Amino acid sequence: MPKVGMKPLRKQQLINATLESVAQYGLQKTTIITISKIAGLSSGIISHYFGGKQGLIEATVQYLLDQLKLALLERVTQYPLTASDRLKMVIEANFTQLQRSLPATKTWLSFWAQSMHDPGLARLQHINSKRLYSNLLFSFRQILADDLAKIASKQAAAMIDGFWLRSALSPMPAEEFKQAEQLCKNFIDDLIKQYGDITCH
Repeated sequence: MPKVGMKPLRKQQLINATLESVAQYGLQKTTIITISKIAGLSSGIISHYFGGKQGLIEATVQYLLDQLKLALLERVTQYPLTASDRLKMVIEANFTQLQRSLPATKTWLSFWAQSMHDPGLARLQHINSKRLYSNLLFSFRQILADDLAKIASKQAAAMIDGFWLRSALSPMPAEEFKQAEQLCKNFIDDLIKQYGDITCH
């Protein structure tokens, strides 16, 4: 009989192996065999836990999404924050060490390209975009009129995604990611100054 608690461990091993496989071979050349070899597990266990490669790819993207959510929760629940502070925590959550690591960046890039053709991945991309916008809007509504908050949220989301993408494609991503995070925070400050900080203390 399998050991208690082994299923979550095995599933995480396979998700980690998928990230590594995509980093090494790309999404199209990542197979059940490449994943199982990196994980050091039998290929049959992938079908057993995920139903096949597609299910594992979706679970891997979901893992990255979950880590984004957890990174934000860890930051915003530690102490009272102003709306401006919380907006900057949203930025930090998108630029964590995991999200800018080579396996994660290559997986995200492959995922975005494939989501245009795959309904399951398109659904996850919709969740991803909606969550970022909602998190930004929640805070902007505390300091701006509703119509301005919506505009500011769209601008900030585009800035975060754009800087993340440019950094991931840069020949020196480590330095670019660091600078990108700060530029996004500066952009938040500029937006608040531009539209007028109404209630932030």
